[in-house]
Amino acid sequence: MSHFLERMTYLARKRQPFADGLGELRDEDRMWEEGYRQRWQHDKIVRSTHGVNCTGGCSWKIYVKSGVVTWETQQTDYPRTRPGMPNHEPRGCSRGASYSWYLYSASRIKYPLVRGRLIKAWREARRTLEPVDAWGSIVGDREKATSYKAMRGRGGFVRASWDEVTEIVAAANVYTIKTWGPDRVVGFSPIPAMSMVSYASGARYLSLIGGTLLSFYDWYCDLPPSSPQTWGEQTDVPESADWYNSGYIIAWGSNVPQTRTPDAHFFTEARYNGTKVVAVTPDYSEVAKLSDLWLHPKQGTDSALGMALGHVVLKEFYIDRKTPYFEDYARRYTDLPMLVRLRRDGDRWVPDRYLRQSDLQAKPKSRRRKSGSADWKTVAFSEETGATVVPQGSMGYRWPKEGEPEGRWNLEEKDGESGETIRLALSAIDRRDDVVPVAFPYFGGQPHERFHENDQGGDVLVRNVPVRRLALADGEALVASVFDLMCGHYGVDRGLGGTCAAGYDDDVPYTPAWQEKITGVAAEHAVRVAREFARNAEKTKGRSMVIIGAGVNHWYHQDMTYRSIINVLMMCGTIGVSGGGWAHYVGQEALRPLAGWMTLAFARDWVRPVRQMNGTSFFYAHSDQWRYEKLDVSGLLSPLADPAKYKGSFIDLNVRAERMGWLPSAPQLETNPLWLAAEAEKVGQEPREFVAAGLKSGTLKLSCEDPDNPVNFPRNLFIWRSNLFGSSGKGHEYFLKHFLGTRHGLQGKDLGETGAVKPEEIVWRDPAPEGKLDLVVTLDFRMSSSCLYSDVVLPTASWYEKNDLNTTDMHTFVHPLSAAIDPVWESKSDWETYKAIAKRFSELADGHLGAERDVVLTPIKHDTAGELAQPFGVADWKKGECEPVPGVTTPQVTVVERDYPNTYKRFTALGPLIDKLGNEEKGVEWDTAAEVAGLGKLNRTVTEDGQTKGRPRIDTDVDAAETILYLAPETNGEVAVKGWEALGEKTGRDHTHLAKPREDEKIRFRDIQAQPRKVITSHTWSGIQSEEQTYNAGYLNVTELIPWRTLSGRQQFYQDHQWMRDFGEAFALYKPPVDTHTVNAMLDKHSNGEKEIVLNFITPHQKWGIHSTYTDNLIMLTLSRGGPIVWISEVDAKKAGIVDNDWIELFNVNGAIAARAVVSQRVKEGMCLMYHAQEKIVNVPGSQITGQRGGIHNSVTRTLLKPTHMIGGYAQLSYGFNYYGTVGSNRDEFVIVRKLSEIKWLDHSNPVDPAHQQEPVS
Repeated sequence: MSHFLERMTYLARKRQPFADGLGELRDEDRMWEEGYRQRWQHDKIVRSTHGVNCTGGCSWKIYVKSGVVTWETQQTDYPRTRPGMPNHEPRGCSRGASYSWYLYSASRIKYPLVRGRLIKAWREARRTLEPVDAWGSIVGDREKATSYKAMRGRGGFVRASWDEVTEIVAAANVYTIKTWGPDRVVGFSPIPAMSMVSYASGARYLSLIGGTLLSFYDWYCDLPPSSPQTWGEQTDVPESADWYNSGYIIAWGSNVPQTRTPDAHFFTEARYNGTKVVAVTPDYSEVAKLSDLWLHPKQGTDSALGMALGHVVLKEFYIDRKTPYFEDYARRYTDLPMLVRLRRDGDRWVPDRYLRQSDLQAKPKSRRRKSGSADWKTVAFSEETGATVVPQGSMGYRWPKEGEPEGRWNLEEKDGESGETIRLALSAIDRRDDVVPVAFPYFGGQPHERFHENDQGGDVLVRNVPVRRLALADGEALVASVFDLMCGHYGVDRGLGGTCAAGYDDDVPYTPAWQEKITGVAAEHAVRVAREFARNAEKTKGRSMVIIGAGVNHWYHQDMTYRSIINVLMMCGTIGVSGGGWAHYVGQEALRPLAGWMTLAFARDWVRPVRQMNGTSFFYAHSDQWRYEKLDVSGLLSPLADPAKYKGSFIDLNVRAERMGWLPSAPQLETNPLWLAAEAEKVGQEPREFVAAGLKSGTLKLSCEDPDNPVNFPRNLFIWRSNLFGSSGKGHEYFLKHFLGTRHGLQGKDLGETGAVKPEEIVWRDPAPEGKLDLVVTLDFRMSSSCLYSDVVLPTASWYEKNDLNTTDMHTFVHPLSAAIDPVWESKSDWETYKAIAKRFSELADGHLGAERDVVLTPIKHDTAGELAQPFGVADWKKGECEPVPGVTTPQVTVVERDYPNTYKRFTALGPLIDKLGNEEKGVEWDTAAEVAGLGKLNRTVTEDGQTKGRPRIDTDVDAAETILYLAPETNGEVAVKGWEALGEKTGRDHTHLAKPREDEKIRFRDIQAQPRKVITSHTWSGIQSEEQTYNAGYLNVTELIPWRTLSGRQQFYQDHQWMRDFGEAFALYKPPVDTHTVNAMLDKHSNGEKEIVLNFITPHQKWGIHSTYTDNLIMLTLSRGGPIVWISEVDAKKAGIVDNDWIELFNVNGAIAARAVVSQRVKEGMCLMYHAQEKIVNVPGSQITGQRGGIHNSVTRTLLKPTHMIGGYAQLSYGFNYYGTVGSNRDEFVIVRKLSEIKWLDHSNPVDPAHQQEPVS
């Protein structure tokens, strides 16, 4: 009313001019300004961050007014780096600054939602049946089950109450466990470092009930297998501040400014500091603009360039001229001095396995006697005497057998058996007994329709190598050092005759000229970069660095590229040196308070071991992608291997790996694991012996051998903190058809339909199952693709509405997520959600499940004595090659006591197993009595009667965070000292000085809310946290002489496992991308009148989102093109008649995508870029191939397994959760690209219209 009156008196207002008419004094109401002024007023500021897998770990000020988040800005109070270096701020990016849009947006999930057809069937069943039986009546009725499964992804959600949805979920879990087994309840959540408590909430619930947790690091293809292969460690890397200390940086496939935005300033500051920067990327990316030299090899051929760099370094810095720093480093910290046995192959020799102490002849008068762990002790030559020595530090010294002394697992230059000081010889060339022809596999001549090969006249390279003859326990043998073999492998001329490269212009593998024919990179550029990189490392004692990432990690032969580059880093002595080394950044992997988090997340305080499964093998099997496999195992084998050992398909090798105890298996057995202990008892056997006998006789069968049998289906799937179906699901359309049982765009036929050869180890069933999952539950704050394909959607708190912990690879401090406001609408934090499910589960378990004995099968694990299981060769018990022995030749068998009615009580209290067994991480154990007592005082204890009375509470998310912090050595100084003491018992050295200065420090959750805190140096990580030293991986191995956790105890150039040798990967080499056989069958078969071209399909990380998060955010959509886009080159666009912003279609036998074209000269001809991860939920028209809305970026991909990633039971190649296993690569894929001739938005309202699909192709 006042504004109305103000307007009515407009003409009568007093106006008084001043300043000669330039100004005017008015009498009027200025309330209109309050809208602007109040916009920037706030009641409080709360520190939080974003739990998205970006590695930033940025600190944000969250502004709150009247209980509403109004905006966010960057914090600037990070802990300092150290004197003389730039600090961490500014940190943040446009994506993070737009996050608050989500809180009140239309995409926010406000209430629990259930698929309409499911809740209708549920409510009908509940009229007459109790919850568990009601669920059984639905999934037991094929018509009812198919009805709601077929609607996944097609809308039809109904709002429900929390009581109702928790009852549905709990009833489904109880029924599944009772009927099929707890291992049929599965959970997927990625990257715990970004929000540790949220991950732990679901993981703790699943671990308590015996469910299966799926790995993510390998499935995301963030996991580089080369890291465990080389170091026995998975991705310990330098913090970003250490870039500033480098003298030479190669940014290889890592687009730092775009994907590491908060840390990119260190990259620029390093350049101002004089650091030279070389970018290696096929497209003209953001990082290329910040480099001094841009190398652009053809995508997928990077390992050829890496091998050429290694050739130059070996020749110029080891052979033509000896570099003292390099040689000393290689001698002390790598396996180059270790000896390898050679086996005769006709008139040539082939590198075999490492020579072991057990191979040596026993000498009665010698002080050296063969120990029980002699099979795992590597051998070298003494530089002084030429005699064989057994250097300390190998795996055999890490796990001494009974009666053997401890304290010799270190890198002191001593013979581990005699104690004498030794200096290892790199080469036997000056003491050689002979020079013999040694054969190495060569894959660079393999033809590929869309990549250049370099034919060398065969697939075997023969090189002359100096050798020694030794009298061994099994007779005379030839041996060579890894160094001598590697020089031969690289083709370096050492004056020994034979075929080798006389110069860099020779077209001989692996010279600069040789790689030019494959990569397109000029030979002189390869020589220049190798020289500069090595010279800088020589002068600075190792301060040369490679920043590497998804650009090369997502290829099928990623580990060949990585190892070729890592070889150069090790040759130049850069690993463990500040300013040097291997800086792999893909996901937010560095979960700093690891041991504390693992106790909470995996319920190790109540149950051990937990069920864990490598995600890639799981999804490959249960989405039935193996039924469509066209790749041939024999095509990957070394020409020096016996192909008879590797008959069958990739799924066959995966089955063998699971039954030999190499990989986990989920579900485990056709039989419910809750029944096995009782059955064993009936026949008077221990469960361990019962399972082994049953497997041998065939009365027990592994589920992996028959994944399409309904008894082996995974039944319930939890997804939280993830967009599995819209982001990481390689083979999206296979998921839709077989895993979910809904509409799909799959175009190909399976092996049965085409009459192709089927797998040998696996039961083939027709028709293929569709809709294996009975229940899909997703927790999210936004309506992602995974939510759309779920049966139950639970609204979760946003990153500004919960308390949690966050750490990252890029810096070493712990950061909080804080509840700036209460969760809006009916959303709950993940901790409260799983608490609610656990509570209802406990209530419903009564009468169905009680105290049960669960037989758990686990693989042979890394960082346990079990990794000494299989020292020589590969033996499959099912083929009669050995006996099935749990934990040695088969999975380990353990009985775990479950108490299902007390699941909720156990969820909310710290269990007694942590008192009894203590805590452990990476093979080091310590007592936790003091920490348990401290947590009881901090979190208070349970006062209610029952098994948890008197135990520390874990009732709230803050309690959970405090539990993690209190139990972890990185955040509790007393625990850190105990960890170093325990490790010192193995190494025989005192390491406690690393943590003693902070022994009294205990970092609390409220501390990090005030300011992020730097972690304490712990044995879990290989770098040091210091005011004098920037964190860099491997630093403590070099300075404290702590061995790497490998067979040799050193960084390994050579991988001697039989499968590594038989697949030609004992040494790093070039392997071309694989032909996925997905385009030719579709090319010109379904014409729409437009020109079709074939392009390599690449999915890098983007500027406008973090994976799929932010890609539906209005602010980021506005900054981008408003929906899915695909970048193509100007040359390819012209060929296909495409102009910028045209609607285009990409397709192959896997499926189809519709998106807009971005035509750009930055893209290399022959490839296209679709940024990961773009969904089909915003601005996506229909596909002319499928008749459905155009797919997500993974609609044209399919999972491919690599056999060498299945290896286990063997030192550092033993399995670990998110450590080693099959990976979900996708960049070898090709697509057909064409312009859409007609744009259809498919916006009719009928959700049950059948989709139009083309006839499947072979």
